[in-house]
Amino acid sequence: MFRTEIEELKSRLKIGYSSPLLTVGSCFSDSIGQRLEAAKFEVMVNPLGTIFNPLSIFELLELALERTEVLEQATLKRDGVYLNYKFHSSFSAKTKATLHKRMDDALNKVYEQISKASVLFITLGTAWVYEQKKTRMLVTNCHKTPQKEFEKKLLSSEEIVSAFFSLKELIHQYNPTIEFVLTVSPVRHTRDTLPFNSASKSVLRLAAHYITEMADDVHYFPAYEIMMDDLRDYRFYEKDMIHPNEQAIDYIWQKFVSAYIHPKDLELMEQWEKVRQNLNHRPFNPKSAGHQKFLHNTLQQLKSLSHTLSLGEEIAQIKKQIQ
Repeated sequence: MFRTEIEELKSRLKIGYSSPLLTVGSCFSDSIGQRLEAAKFEVMVNPLGTIFNPLSIFELLELALERTEVLEQATLKRDGVYLNYKFHSSFSAKTKATLHKRMDDALNKVYEQISKASVLFITLGTAWVYEQKKTRMLVTNCHKTPQKEFEKKLLSSEEIVSAFFSLKELIHQYNPTIEFVLTVSPVRHTRDTLPFNSASKSVLRLAAHYITEMADDVHYFPAYEIMMDDLRDYRFYEKDMIHPNEQAIDYIWQKFVSAYIHPKDLELMEQWEKVRQNLNHRPFNPKSAGHQKFLHNTLQQLKSLSHTLSLGEEIAQIKKQIQ
């Protein structure tokens, strides 16, 4: 044995093509969410932008369900652009009204999805948070405001656990049957320094442990452990030596699939993946008889799968190529 492979992951929670899903949190939630999306699951992927600390994630989810005036108080203008301390920098606009509409639209989408979702996936990135000294307001993003205006704090696992269960209680008022999957992002926050990153990840992992021990409808997916212990080699990282590369994410995705995807949907997933690869085929001669036959076969496969999957765009794409 030249590696410490993680044990087989088993979970009573199973998701399928009839399961609406929502992913939120750090950038790793994008990675898993995008693979669910590519596999044609009904998933909304990180609609609030990248959020690293758990309290900010929970606060925005609460705002999606019950609005307060906090967004107005957190709005700022920098270099001619309006931003909001509660949102990622991808939420920006030249007018305050436009920014607030963008934030409201995103929160409305989250409200609609969370009200019907079978599973909410939350990826926790860091336990370090920033509070604005003047207002004691917790910020999601400092938006290049001088650091002297903020106090940096390390959350405790107790704070995270308490905040999560407050959120969970609120969500269950709108969707009593929703279940939760927590992950700790395997991406190191090197700006905090490696020792402080380790302290942060330890707090997050401990909080996730306590939460899953206390609630049967909350599950833990060990993405962090897979990356740190199973794939502990630089060949599984991007050039920045921080982010997992495509090979690593594919491996983590396979572990995710084996743990959570319903067995009856695995065959459909595999069928779609083969067709999806066909759609990426680039012929030498698009007008050749061989390629036209290939397109007709692919179209029939798409029509067969369209009874279960939403494939309108793909069918239209193939029809345009058929001559």
